[in-house]
This record gives sequence, structure tokens and C-alpha cells, in this order.
Amino acid sequence: QMQLVESGGGLVPAGGSLRLSCAASGRTFGIYAAGWFRQAPGKEREFVAAISRTGGSTDYANSVEGRFTISRDNAKNTAYLQMNSLKPEDTAVYSCATAAAVGRPTYTPRRGTEYGYWGQGTQVTVSS
Repeated sequence: QMQLVESGGGLVPAGGSLRLSCAASGRTFGIYAAGWFRQAPGKEREFVAAISRTGGSTDYANSVEGRFTISRDNAKNTAYLQMNSLKPEDTAVYSCATAAAVGRPTYTPRRGTEYGYWGQGTQVTVSS
């Protein structure tokens, strides 16, 4: 089993920044791709960003491209999501997830069904 714990959420004015962290334990973090998803009230969960197990490949949703940056530190078993120029429509619960990626060094899945482990999420609220 792998445990994922997100932190760093909060209330921020439009145009502000937040940095989310996802701390992993229980399994070797470095053999998993990592992703961030979000779910706003009344909406379906949506893909935000993903990073390969080595950190060499990343992928972003169009809605956050150029504003958000995903990264990871395998020595610290942690993934990050730096969010800049936040907009009210970014308000959601943000969850991190991991997908087994042995033998797939550039794997950056977008579908939630490809992820096996999920955190509980952290609330991000952007005020207008």
C-alpha cells in the first residue's frame, strides 16, 4: 500500500499563488508516475498535471498550462504543484495520485483510472 498526503491548500485571492505538496510513503515513490487532479462542487474530477517517475516528462491540462508547474523530489518522496496566477475557476479539491510506471520512464497518464493510489485531497479556494 502507498499512502499519499496532500498539503498546502488554502484561501488565496485571484492572481495569487499556492504550492501544493504530496508526501508519499509505503512504497518506492520513484517507480510511480504522479498526477494531480481536481474536483469542484457539482463537477466531475478533472486532470490537472502529471509527471513521469523520473521527472523528465510532464503533461498539463490546457486550462493550467503556463500557470501551474508539477515537479517531484524522489529523495523526499514528494510531488509538488506550483500554482501561479490563480483564478476563481481553479477553486476545487486537489488530489494527488500515483500510477505504477516500471519500465515506462516517460509515462504521464491523464486518465484517473490509470492511477492506483490517491490522497484525500486539499481544498484550494480562489476569491475574486
